[in-house]
Amino acid sequence: MSSAAVAAAAAQAARTRQQEEEDMTRYDPQVLSQWEFKILRSHTNQFRNPQALQHAIAEERQGDWELLEKFDESRVRFRRPISARQQDASRPQGYDPYRTTYGISEAGIALWVVGAILALFVLSFVVLNLLGLV
Repeated sequence: MSSAAVAAAAAQAARTRQQEEEDMTRYDPQVLSQWEFKILRSHTNQFRNPQALQHAIAEERQGDWELLEKFDESRVRFRRPISARQQDASRPQGYDPYRTTYGISEAGIALWVVGAILALFVLSFVVLNLLGLV
């Protein structure tokens, strides 16, 4: 499969997930006047692990977020009263009440992949050099 085909498939999968989230999260305007919502994503499906899910929930409680539902192994939805925004300045240092990623980011995954490819390239060069093939 070409890199263009892989990129197109990834883009289509992202559009499908976004549409699914839009369909699953329709709210009445009155609800939106009292609550705010967010979806926390794990790019490595960490929410399949019950301990990781509980850890994420505990972290989000620091911002008064409560779990509404687990969509799948990579997405969970939270809500909190709009009034909770008033306490955001006094939250623990380093806590971001509006984070949407749990664990490694997509950029972090990309860096790991690039690093692994470079490491394999260097290792191959060293082995070929030791064998006298370079």
